[in-house]
Amino acid sequence: MEIIHETVSIQAAKSGLHEFTQKVERSLARTHLRTGTVTVFCCHTSCSLMIMENADPSARYDLEAYMERLVPQNDPHFTHTYEGPDDMPSHIKMALTRTTEVIPFVDGCLCLGTWQGLFLWEHRKRPSIREIVLMFQGIA
Repeated sequence: MEIIHETVSIQAAKSGLHEFTQKVERSLARTHLRTGTVTVFCCHTSCSLMIMENADPSARYDLEAYMERLVPQNDPHFTHTYEGPDDMPSHIKMALTRTTEVIPFVDGCLCLGTWQGLFLWEHRKRPSIREIVLMFQGIA
């Protein structure tokens, strides 16, 4: 059993879902591992990870629009607003979703469904560079 890690950067020009499935697939190919799991971990508190449909963008749009209605900016009850009106909503959105995904791989390929992709969900309105740790555990 081998354990290999890598850190990848995701450039998020704006808020929303940014697919990075291919980055993980390229990293997996470099490991030469055939069977195992990859743990994908987001090192930030105002964005999250999501396995979501990658074929029809309207599914992502509806999810983002729902979350905006659920956790709106400028809520008068928020006190943590030092970095702007999207500061506390970003932390709440992260807490309601997740910062880690575990994906199995077989024969060197991620076991994602036909319409599944791995996304960084940027909750801040401003451009950001996010660091994602990939931890591969498996056999060659």
